[in-house]
This record gives sequence, structure tokens and C-alpha cells, in this order.
Amino acid sequence: MNEGLIGVLHLPALPGSPRAMSIEACCEFLCLDAQRLSRAGFRAAIIENFGDAPFFKDSVPAITVAAMTRLADCVRRKYPELALIINVLRNDANAALAIASVVGASAIRVNILSGARLTDQGIIEGQAALLLRRRRELGAEHIAIFGDVDVKHSAPLAPVDLEQETHDVIERGGASAVVVSGSGTGRGVDLTKLRAVKAASGTTPVYIGSGATIDTLSALSKAGADGVIVGSAIRDGGKAGAPIVEAQARAFAIAFTNAFGEPHT
Repeated sequence: MNEGLIGVLHLPALPGSPRAMSIEACCEFLCLDAQRLSRAGFRAAIIENFGDAPFFKDSVPAITVAAMTRLADCVRRKYPELALIINVLRNDANAALAIASVVGASAIRVNILSGARLTDQGIIEGQAALLLRRRRELGAEHIAIFGDVDVKHSAPLAPVDLEQETHDVIERGGASAVVVSGSGTGRGVDLTKLRAVKAASGTTPVYIGSGATIDTLSALSKAGADGVIVGSAIRDGGKAGAPIVEAQARAFAIAFTNAFGEPHT
């Protein structure tokens, strides 16, 4: 999994969540967004249950896993050109791995892979030990793991050295790629923080996880980012969870290519 530009497919509220929509409505919303991404030139997308807030801090209900599997499989079949990444919020890495294994996704994202963080869901501990063993049991080592460093919407329980945290996510947590973000959804990444994570990551690619805009792409590339995960900037009104606007997504893809070069295939 080495796509440089990744679009986010924000799922609406799934069955079983407080603002639940029907699975048919969720499928229609998702497939329209996937179509817009594909037409705009994206070749990778991360599917996450964004509309399910407030989130469970670790294991999600079976209905969530079932719904996400059905929806991800729908996108996989209709838009096979899109490499898929699965993120089960807030931090159900094992569910993400199971879904990815069944639908043929390329990777999963784990917000807290190593260490522990204080979040609005409470204290969340990393699941790397169980996750890596489960991946081996499933014969799914081909599924990459995107692990966040200093993940958004969270705080450390004690002062943490950013270089050490990056090393731990990669060397002890088994991350195939590192994600660095701002303090919250849609908030930009501090370039000093990005440079520090990049310096500590070695050959492991570093992705921007929030707040990237057309205007900031060049600076992010120069500061060492290898790729970008974009959600808010390609949506109606720049609002997370809103429908993707194809023209905005296309403009972002063009700007990404200008700043980073052609995405890897």
C-alpha cells in the first residue's frame, strides 16, 4: 500500500448508532462519494464510521462490523481502482483487520496503535500485541497498518518524546506508515512536529492526517510528508461528513501532483 494521496470516505450514521440511517441510504451516500473520488483521480480511499459519534473506545458492536463490511465490499466491487483502507473508530483495530481481510482492502488505520492516550472516550490503550498476532493468524501480513503519532482529539497521559513515540509506533507497534495530524478534525499539522516525526521515521512513510489544503500542500511536501489523507478540504463547505464535491477533489488531486509528484501506483 503506497498510494500518496488518500481520500476519506466518511460514512454517515450506521445502523445501531444514535443518528442511524438505513443501510440502503448509507450505501447510496458512500458510493456517490466513492464515484466522485475516482472521477477526480484518487486511487486510494479510507473508509471510516465518522457518523457513528459518540464512539466506543475499543470494540464496536457486531452491527457496526457487519454494516462496514457490506459497505466496504460495495465500494470494492464498484470501484476496484480504489485501494481501500479501513478505520473503525475510535480504535477497534481487530474489527478493521477483519473487515479488511474479508473485502480485500490494502490497509487499516489504527488511531492508537502503541502507548495510551486520554481521549473523549476515556483512556485508550494500544492494541499492537493482539493486532499483529491476529494478522499473522489470518495470513494477512499483506495488509498494511497506518499508525498515528500524537493522534488528534487526544492527549498523552504524561509528557511523551515525539521521536520515541514515532520509534515505538514503527519498531514496537509494527506500523507500515505513520500518520501525523493536528489537534482535531480539519486542523492543520504543525510543520515543526511534522519534521520531527519525519526525522524519526526513517524509511517509513509519513502521511498528513488532518487539515491539508491546496494552499498548504507545497509546505507539507517540503517539510517531509510522503503523502496526504484528505477529508474536509474536498467536501461541501469544507465540513467533515458532508458530501464530497468532485470539482474540489479534482483540484486537490492536481495540486497534490504539482506539490508531491505523481502518486505511486
